[in-house]
Amino acid sequence: MFLRSNKLIYHLGFWLLAYLFWIFIFRNGTLVFTHALTIQFCYLIFIAGNYYYNSLFTVPALLNRKKYLAFGLCFLAGILAGAMARVPVSFLVNKYLFRVDVSQFNFVKVFSDSFVNILFWVVLILVTKLITEKISSQRYIEQIEKENSDNELNFLRAQFNPHFLFNSINSIYAHIDKTNKPAREMLLVFSEMLRYQLYECNVEQIELDREINYMRNYISLQKGRIDERINVSFCANEVSGNMKVAPLIFINFIENAFKYVGFNESRENSIDIRLKFADGNLYFRIFNTKDSFINHSEKSSGLGIANTRRRLELLYPEKHILKITETENEYTVELTLLKLWF
Repeated sequence: MFLRSNKLIYHLGFWLLAYLFWIFIFRNGTLVFTHALTIQFCYLIFIAGNYYYNSLFTVPALLNRKKYLAFGLCFLAGILAGAMARVPVSFLVNKYLFRVDVSQFNFVKVFSDSFVNILFWVVLILVTKLITEKISSQRYIEQIEKENSDNELNFLRAQFNPHFLFNSINSIYAHIDKTNKPAREMLLVFSEMLRYQLYECNVEQIELDREINYMRNYISLQKGRIDERINVSFCANEVSGNMKVAPLIFINFIENAFKYVGFNESRENSIDIRLKFADGNLYFRIFNTKDSFINHSEKSSGLGIANTRRRLELLYPEKHILKITETENEYTVELTLLKLWF
């Protein structure tokens, strides 16, 4: 709404300045000032009308689609219509407003003058607009190309980091005491997860089995970190086949559960994750207990969940149902991907 108001003000300001310019530059010394105001205002109406006719119709519908002959004919037709319409307007203004003798009114001269004036100013304003838009468009293209080049360079630079990272992981693995099997296994799991994120997730859809394996690895790492009294369960036994999903579409919900699971000694603390495929739909549900004084929306920025919501809107428009339920002691996320046939 604000942008539309600004655009309207800009257009009104432009035509006001053009009107004042025509009054003071083309004022005929034999005419009184009020007559000059009226004559230039009449021209303003027909010039502005022709400009918007071409700007909003002939240019986008014909010229931009390279229909040059049709554009030329429609453009001239608009100028002719404007010039012809101005003839009776000029006649009526002279007769009833200026109250001058119209017995010598020259219809042909008024038409020819109107045609030349309207043609000249419409061409000038329209060409100026097209040139301005071309320059602006060229600058935008150059900016996009520069951003793409920068992104490509950043991507190429980033290729060095994963190799260094995996080499470092291998070095750390070699220095871990062989008797410390849990630490060595956790490092291998982390390496597998990292490889999945860096090299396998650069696609729109990935096999669900691989995504489930990544989820299992993440859960395995988190179980080694959290209190043993927290009961963690993950069930994906009712999923089979070669269906595909968007990569990492569930992981933010799992991360959120491990981040906010409760540590209440007076009751059981748990995280329950379930994945099921039925009737062409994929059902994901994650539940975690939480401490009553913790509110998810207050304690977190919500960026991960917000990003997942947006991804779902883009990747599964009208093909997903997301329901998040939060009570004093529990937090539940239920996501259904609809019509996920394989």
